[in-house]
Amino acid sequence: MSVKTQFTAGTAPGALPLVGHGRQLLRRPLQFLSELPQYGDLVEIRLGPQTAYVPCHQDLLHQVLADDRTFDKGGLLYEKARDFLGNGLGSCPHAEHRAQRRLLQPAFRPERLAQYGAAMEHRLGPLQESWYDGCVIDAFSTWYHFTLGTAVRALFSTDIADTTARRIERSFDVMLGNIFARMLVPGPLQKLPTPGRRRYAGAIADLHGAIDELIDRYRETGEDHGDVLSVVLASGGRMGREPTPTELHDQMVTLLAASSETSAATLTWACLLLAQDGELQERLRAEVDEVLDGDQARWEHVPRLEFTRRVLTETMRLYPAGWLLTRITTGPGAELAGHPIPAGSTVVFSPYVVQRRADLFERPDAFDPDRWLPERAAGLPRGAFAAFGGGARKCIGDTFALGETAVALASVVSRWHLEVAPGADLRPARLATILRPRRLGIRLRAR
Repeated sequence: MSVKTQFTAGTAPGALPLVGHGRQLLRRPLQFLSELPQYGDLVEIRLGPQTAYVPCHQDLLHQVLADDRTFDKGGLLYEKARDFLGNGLGSCPHAEHRAQRRLLQPAFRPERLAQYGAAMEHRLGPLQESWYDGCVIDAFSTWYHFTLGTAVRALFSTDIADTTARRIERSFDVMLGNIFARMLVPGPLQKLPTPGRRRYAGAIADLHGAIDELIDRYRETGEDHGDVLSVVLASGGRMGREPTPTELHDQMVTLLAASSETSAATLTWACLLLAQDGELQERLRAEVDEVLDGDQARWEHVPRLEFTRRVLTETMRLYPAGWLLTRITTGPGAELAGHPIPAGSTVVFSPYVVQRRADLFERPDAFDPDRWLPERAAGLPRGAFAAFGGGARKCIGDTFALGETAVALASVVSRWHLEVAPGADLRPARLATILRPRRLGIRLRAR
């Protein structure tokens, strides 16, 4: 007979008039969030003048992720993200999600993922040829350019022009660097015509223009290129009609955003963790050498790179790219931890907090890839690992993301030994929606 969990609830202290807990979230976000469980399994915080609810217990997190009708995509983060994401799969409301997922699902079948894997392999070779013994790479910038280029090639079956790539990257930098701050700033202040607001609006316009140019260039040919856009167009019958230009635009922007920074952040943290642990790095290299047998890492190697995938899963447990996410309650019957949640309330959740709970993971702050051996991970409760979300809204590209990062990491350690270069600043980047270090140089030593 199961025992019902007795949840606790509380309120975080330190909220200020007008800005609420915005100061803490801006200055020391991970520390602030990590302290919340001491106040309860469900904790009230203030985002500006609004009350928000933070589930700090894995069961409550699972409830939020599994019941996407009651806890819909929304809240302050998604309100700001829709400025540039539009209404694609990652941000659309519950009522539209099933149709959109059916539209995109064929693009993520195994045979399609293998094709996108070829796009990734195409970029890895030239990237590594540009490195030399003793060189220092900016880890996040390097992996961001790699994953963005891979995403564009998978979406549009062509290399993105350098000028277009720079437009997209600049736009993403401005927008993603402003969403978090905009979430914490009271609405009236966001309407002030400040230079930052003008830059944000300009970045959105530039991104939309660049994506629309790519789509228009693609549609002129009318050919099936075997890429994501081709599959989406061919899947129009699942919606009963061909997707509109706006729908195509929103899906492409969403997939581009979701598949670039997140994977880049995971690879960045993985390089750091391996550079800090020579024994684990050598163990990973031994697996890679055995599996690759002198070949270049390819998509077909992924199933055999078991330890590599555990390294990446453990990296995402310690440093989930999506460290702060929001939902919005859709009706008066919502409740968490036995407490009613008013309709229209924002629910804030952080996989970073739950995935470091000591009652879920032994030595929760330690880097231990073997905790993901099947026999050790089998007893974890639902909600204990949410780096890819959960429920019906779980990341549609999770399999590709894990495979892409596995191939990239295997490629690197097959040829290079990783060291942390002097000058690293491992604090989370300020005002970033993605969890990444402020500055990390990795020195590469040829094997």
